[in-house]
Amino acid sequence: MLNYFVIIFYILSIFSIAIIYRIYKPHNKEFLRKIIHIGIGPLIPIALYLQINQISALLFTGLMSLLILLNYRYRIFPIIEDVDRKSYGTFFYCFSLFILILCFWKEDPLSLTTGFLIMTFGDGLAGLLGKNIPSKTWSFLKQKKSLLGTLTMFITTLIILISLSYSGGYEFSLYLIIIAIFTTLFEQISIVGIDNLTVPIYSAFSFNLLISKILIN
Repeated sequence: MLNYFVIIFYILSIFSIAIIYRIYKPHNKEFLRKIIHIGIGPLIPIALYLQINQISALLFTGLMSLLILLNYRYRIFPIIEDVDRKSYGTFFYCFSLFILILCFWKEDPLSLTTGFLIMTFGDGLAGLLGKNIPSKTWSFLKQKKSLLGTLTMFITTLIILISLSYSGGYEFSLYLIIIAIFTTLFEQISIVGIDNLTVPIYSAFSFNLLISKILIN
């Protein structure tokens, strides 16, 4: 029971920080969204460390996915999707986590962690820095992208891949660079927030197939 209390306390802490920030900076909606996006990142490593069971994790992420779908229509929790553009990114965020938990919670938690951290930190920091620090920009499928944001995505993704690879006892492989490149390309396709689904799914499954299953043999 204490393990579940820790998880709930952590989630409430992130949302409390976001709410306090919104009080003092009500117009910076994107930054507010990134606080939650990045802040939830350590949740999966914490849950795995606390040995939360897979069924509980699936029930939680499944319920959150349903609540977020309802929130799009009824605006129950406006802080979650308080942005000035059409996006289902938050739903994809939770739904991709549900898929990763279903596939990797017991079989390969390292791949699960890889996919989720790349989405939360890689994609999150790319959006945060890319929107707030001027650099060369371009438009892809009507989505504005920047050189700084793209480089941030690639570098952060590569750091996460290398760090978790070494933590799993794997040596450096060119596969890590390949995964980072294609993950960065997937992040370019962010129409309606679809990158929150494609980025974690691709990176987690690629890590599982190219690192966990190939290099372990």
